[in-house]
Amino acid sequence: MRETDAREILDNKLLPLRRGYVGVVNRGQKDIVGRKDIRAALEAERKYFISHPSYRAMADRMGTAYLQYTLNQQLTNHIRDTLPTLRDNLQKRLLMLEREVAEYKDYQPNDPGRKTKALMQMVTQFSADVERSIQGSSAKLVSTNELSGGARINRLFHERFPFEIVKMEIDETEMRKEIQFAIRNIHGIRVGLFTPDMAFEAIAKKQIRRLIEPSMKCVDLVVNELARVIRQCADTVARYPRLREELERLVVTFMREREQKAKQEISLLVDYQLAYMNTNHEDLLVSASTRKPRRPKVNPSRNQPSETMSSEKDGSCSITRRLYVVPRIFGSSSRLIACEKEKKFMLTLDGVKLRDLESTFMTRAFRFGLYHQDGRNMYKDYKQLDLGCSCLEEVDAWKSSFLRAGVHPEKQMRSTSPDEDPQESESMDPQLERQVETIRNLVDSYMRIVTKTIKDMVPKAQLLVLIMMENDLIMKKSLEEMVSNAYTCRDIIQFVYQQLKLNIFH
Repeated sequence: MRETDAREILDNKLLPLRRGYVGVVNRGQKDIVGRKDIRAALEAERKYFISHPSYRAMADRMGTAYLQYTLNQQLTNHIRDTLPTLRDNLQKRLLMLEREVAEYKDYQPNDPGRKTKALMQMVTQFSADVERSIQGSSAKLVSTNELSGGARINRLFHERFPFEIVKMEIDETEMRKEIQFAIRNIHGIRVGLFTPDMAFEAIAKKQIRRLIEPSMKCVDLVVNELARVIRQCADTVARYPRLREELERLVVTFMREREQKAKQEISLLVDYQLAYMNTNHEDLLVSASTRKPRRPKVNPSRNQPSETMSSEKDGSCSITRRLYVVPRIFGSSSRLIACEKEKKFMLTLDGVKLRDLESTFMTRAFRFGLYHQDGRNMYKDYKQLDLGCSCLEEVDAWKSSFLRAGVHPEKQMRSTSPDEDPQESESMDPQLERQVETIRNLVDSYMRIVTKTIKDMVPKAQLLVLIMMENDLIMKKSLEEMVSNAYTCRDIIQFVYQQLKLNIFH
């Protein structure tokens, strides 16, 4: 029987491996039938490699004995490399257990208040962690990878909430139609000589009621973020599953109750604005008297100069400059910056709108697009620029950045009723046009005042009702309900500590 020469493989030339090859002689059927013992098999293997002309030069690196030596050497090196790290980890865990045991060493087994003391200590720590996560007063637990806790809530207040309000941008044509109908219905069969106040109140109140939806959505987002903070802080008591479950249940239940209270308070804020229309407001008079007439927007031509996007005032001199939004990459994240000098791949944002896009089958990312209202190309031959983000939070950050740069979301097109007569909204009466213009300017001015107030008061109401009362609950209500069912893990910790100590040093 002719043998296969495996010298090229054993020399690690044909199929190279990092550790090379070790050849051995397996036991054949003849050896098994003949009951050849291990000593005789090892001796026959050694003689085979020594006497074989192809393997004679590498006989010292072949055989079961050399394979055993090689494997033992590799195992020894692996243990030598991993043992220090393992030892350090065990020592760290030992120190942690020693600190935990030290917390219970002063407790007497027969002390009836020991459960209450242990529970008080853990609940106090949990309350302190929640407060530090929201207030941001802890420098030891600062995350350098992502926003967390209070920083995320701050972004909801000052980026997401204003964006939700801007999404309800008023349709100029529809607004004027509503004002015309209101004026005509108020005058009835009479010919009105003066602008009716009731038309202003009717239109303004309708716009004020639209602020309820983004305000309630802001409350929902803040509550979800608070629930996320509570789950993260509950990890400190993860070694007590029942305690952690009870803490989360009590705090989240209370927080849901406060959520309804916050929504009621915010609804009252809107009701305050609806109850009395302060037409004597100083900002309303200044804004309405100095405001230029607003007309439906006309698509700008390609050569028409665009509006400036930022201005700086110095004394009585107004210095206007043009800012450009430039995408740049910092590390692994993208940001938008305003740049004056560098105009590489420059895209002006005049007349640009933002729309959400559906995810395709191939791409699961969150997508949105930028486009010109007048149908011009955004960049070279592209009518629309599609942008994609890996998560919804990045989308919100980008949309907020575009909003600050003057890029507003796309308006939802209103479906026209088949019974609506388009000629009813058209008026050739110049007096009616002047009245519509007056009320339109007053509504726009008054809504700026109301929106500014809502943007300021909604975060304050949530901070008072949701956040500032939360720590009081953790320290009072949680203890009251859990003291009767409290239990301690002191005996379990001491047992684990003793076992781990024996395993390390013995």
